[in-house]
Amino acid sequence: MAHGKLIKGKKVTQTQYLARVAVLAVMAFALMYIEFPIPIAPPWLKLDFSDVPALLGGFALGPVAGVLIQGIKCILFFLFKNSGTGGVGELANFLIGIAIVIPAAIIYAKKHNMKFAVAGTLAGVAIAASSAALLNYYLLIPAYTQIMPIEAILSMTSALNPSADSLLGYVLIFAMPFTAAKLAIDAVIVFLLYKRLAHWLHR
Repeated sequence: MAHGKLIKGKKVTQTQYLARVAVLAVMAFALMYIEFPIPIAPPWLKLDFSDVPALLGGFALGPVAGVLIQGIKCILFFLFKNSGTGGVGELANFLIGIAIVIPAAIIYAKKHNMKFAVAGTLAGVAIAASSAALLNYYLLIPAYTQIMPIEAILSMTSALNPSADSLLGYVLIFAMPFTAAKLAIDAVIVFLLYKRLAHWLHR
């Protein structure tokens, strides 16, 4: 029998653990296909719910599982659909995704109750939004300029909001608020689903 892992006081074999990670990763990959453009945001900022399975996995199976789900999801998306951003979109999704999953799962692991779940999720959303600002400013947008010139990017953002006529303006007006709102919506969905799925996740 495969080595076991203790999840919420219950022994889960390595095979069971990997099976749950695989199922949640495929669910996340499928949800990543369903994207909703936001009329008041640049076209590369789209709403999807692919972080929901990763958060569920992080709460139920621990932070490593959450990171694995995010990684598998983004690799599959890059291979089978591709965001057309040279991998920048997938990298952004992964890095910001793990920025919420890791703190949320670590805090929830200390005590499995609603108080710690909410605290972990709020911390994760705050860290992810801050990470989105830093990543966009120093890594993601500079990398994306290999696909689209910075002048074209800022022309699109300033057309939506005149204050977003610089990289810093884009980060403060679009990247951070969008990330916080998107992940807050995902968190609400997770809270609505978790108890319904807890039996399968922990059995």
